[in-house]
Amino acid sequence: MRTFNRFLSIPIGFIFLFSASQVFAKGPVKAESIDQLMKIYHEYGLFNGSVLVVENGTLLFKSGYGYANMEWEIPNAPDTKFRLGSITKQFTSMLIMQLVSEGKIKLEDPLSNYLDYYRKDTGTKITIHQLLNHTSGIPSYTGFTGFFKNESRDPYKPDEFIKKYCSNDLEFEPGSTFRYNNSGYFILGGILEKVTGKSYAKLLEERIFQPLKMSSSGYDLHGPIIKKRAAGYEKRNNGYVNASYLDMSIPYAAGSLYASAEDLFTWDRALYTNQLLSKELMQKMFTPNLENYGYGWGIRSYEINEVEKVMVSHGGGINGFNTLINRMINDQHMIVLLNNTGGTKLNEISKQIQNILYGLKVEMPKKPVFNALLKEYSEKGLQSGQDLIKKFDKEGGYDLAENTLNRLGYELMGMEKFEEAISIFKYNVKLYPDSANTYDSLAEGYMNHGNNEKAVQYYKKTLELSPENPNAVQQLKKLGVE
Repeated sequence: MRTFNRFLSIPIGFIFLFSASQVFAKGPVKAESIDQLMKIYHEYGLFNGSVLVVENGTLLFKSGYGYANMEWEIPNAPDTKFRLGSITKQFTSMLIMQLVSEGKIKLEDPLSNYLDYYRKDTGTKITIHQLLNHTSGIPSYTGFTGFFKNESRDPYKPDEFIKKYCSNDLEFEPGSTFRYNNSGYFILGGILEKVTGKSYAKLLEERIFQPLKMSSSGYDLHGPIIKKRAAGYEKRNNGYVNASYLDMSIPYAAGSLYASAEDLFTWDRALYTNQLLSKELMQKMFTPNLENYGYGWGIRSYEINEVEKVMVSHGGGINGFNTLINRMINDQHMIVLLNNTGGTKLNEISKQIQNILYGLKVEMPKKPVFNALLKEYSEKGLQSGQDLIKKFDKEGGYDLAENTLNRLGYELMGMEKFEEAISIFKYNVKLYPDSANTYDSLAEGYMNHGNNEKAVQYYKKTLELSPENPNAVQQLKKLGVE
């Protein structure tokens, strides 16, 4: 089954060696280790952007890798401005909580108290609290079939968009289930504007960015000239292309902001104070609800050297960008990763930087093989491809992860190279025999190649490992097997 994002193909040989880094006096060895780690990720085509690391509340390291603009070869730097995607949500939740502190919004109130045009049958059942923690039950508009292809280039006013795309029938009873939801945060933006009579962008400026002097942050729009703004790119098999256009009224309060890594350091420091919000309401933001999600933040506990720690974090993904902010609040550490070449392994990168901070073992990234294998299988044929993958496997140090091989198989299947795709899926089964998804993909490969008998065999194997696997159940029905 397809479990990959189409923006994750890793190019080989399309490498930028530029690295503008700054190492600070405190923890120079750690800073140098972070820089060396990031240079390898960049060399392997796994990171292109800005990094900022804080240790014990003090700036330890900041650096830019690769280009903010590839056409003009303008390098990334710590003050480069990146689209943040869903990191926006923590700023939206801050604005809501500020209005809560002023008595203008109540968390237990239904959303229909604030948006009189919202449908009453569901709007009276959903609270502000449930919008903030993704338990509203409202379907997320970004999950609608064909939405980005058909709608994402067109501008909308918030109320028009909410009526059209954020008012569908509920998927579950509000408060009963966590389901990540962009519609809920879009609605929160509409509520902010309705309650204050000001635009969402103006509220951000007046209530957060100006007080904190975050001059490199704002609501991103296509039209204005914004100095030091990074362009967004998407990975393709032979390099990069410019990211698809997205009208920024679409992500709105769920994902429309831009900021620099340096400004996110300023934001981090403010969250340890009561400059924007009282300690009590700040704690409410960081209180985990279902699936350990608070208000615009994920919260989790973990152990480092047998000491319990708490991390509050959030990632973001939007056309041509993906981002991550991890705050280890016990020690006032922070890791910011802003990337402008589509999806990449930011959680993995952050984990290794975290290991450097705590003096733990650091694992270097494995060499990408996707493009090399794709070229070998597609241009030189099945046997040559099989020989190369066996060589990589034997030598070690190469990225033969389950997801990598799965993506490769589907890429080959899309080229109608079914025997080659099946070969890759079979190798994935060999490497990961306990994964239901490897058998599911192999079954799909056989089905697309017209071998229904083999398809049934491997869909049944999928169900042995994952009895309720919906794709396997559905495909077996199509194949006439109950």
